[in-house]
Amino acid sequence: MVTVVGYAPGVYDLFHVGHLNVLKHARAHCDHLIAGVVSDEMCERVKGTRPFICLAERLEIVRHIDYVDSVHAETLPEKLDTWRLLHFDRIFKGDDWRGTPKGDKLERDFASVGVEVVYFPYTVHTSSTRLRQALIRLGDEVELSRPWRELDRI
Repeated sequence: MVTVVGYAPGVYDLFHVGHLNVLKHARAHCDHLIAGVVSDEMCERVKGTRPFICLAERLEIVRHIDYVDSVHAETLPEKLDTWRLLHFDRIFKGDDWRGTPKGDKLERDFASVGVEVVYFPYTVHTSSTRLRQALIRLGDEVELSRPWRELDRI
């Protein structure tokens, strides 16, 4: 029997129903689901800001989602390099990537190694970016220099 391995990368910061939906839909399209949790450094590089929740805690949260079979700390900038480590058959992304330069690149890269890119509906009403903005507006943002943030640098 062929096992289809799926990969669902994301920051998974301020975990919300949109994240849960992606993981739920992804699990329905593969036999083994690996959730790729983007490192703090990679998130800062791509989005210009570090996550509220540190990598170790985000890995622990995602690891305990029933739909997830294993987690991987994503530290490489290119998804194709991550594929070389994990050898998944499908990669799952929100449909906000479809038709964009980054989505087109993802599709070209993975077509070259036979990996299918599967898009799921983006949960428009909930996003970590919007949650972050709301926290900032409310004045509840805690400085990123919290003591546990210092542990990340050790």
